[in-house]
Amino acid sequence: MKKLVLIIIITSFFASCNTRMMTKEEAYSDLYNEKPLSIIVLPPINRSVNVEAKEIFYSSLNVPFTQQGYYVLPPLLTMEILKEESAYDSELFLNNSMQKVGDLFGADAVLFTIIHSWSKSTILSTINVRIEYILKSTKTDQVLFNRIGDITFNPSTNSGSVLLNIASNMIQTAFTKEISVARSCNNYTIIDIPKGKYHNDFGTDKLEYAGEKEFRATVNY
Repeated sequence: MKKLVLIIIITSFFASCNTRMMTKEEAYSDLYNEKPLSIIVLPPINRSVNVEAKEIFYSSLNVPFTQQGYYVLPPLLTMEILKEESAYDSELFLNNSMQKVGDLFGADAVLFTIIHSWSKSTILSTINVRIEYILKSTKTDQVLFNRIGDITFNPSTNSGSVLLNIASNMIQTAFTKEISVARSCNNYTIIDIPKGKYHNDFGTDKLEYAGEKEFRATVNY
């Protein structure tokens, strides 16, 4: 499968000419103040009709945060501990204090993800995901990072024949690896988080402009 390529600049749902762009220091002031080092990634909350989305998406979350300079507790180990504690349902924790979770795992922050939709249309040859990312402090329960990505994936096949393109796109969509879709959504969303302590650019990105909290993007695959 060809490397996913962003073809439409990320745009806000609510952007307007009068909207003042915020710096990352303004948008993520609590994160800069707390400087979390370690993150525990809880299993996604799946509100889509795709029953497999939860397992697929969970396995894709640790790498992008690690690349941004954070230590992420191993997801498989986290899952086993949660199952032992009968706490596999992340929705039970979403609106509660994070301090007990922090004490249990020794983490500075907890990542919740909500899969609002995850749909694949073989006829239209598209895949659409809408996923929310919520990073909460285990010390203060403050939301340190919150973004929603609404990303549509289109096939890039072009044989010169309309009928052949449609047939090829349908086949390509049907066999697209779901994990690649998950990774791309992560990359476009998490790239906005301020760099963690284990990144070379830690503490140098405060004056960079923050992305919109809710954004759309279209990607070729």
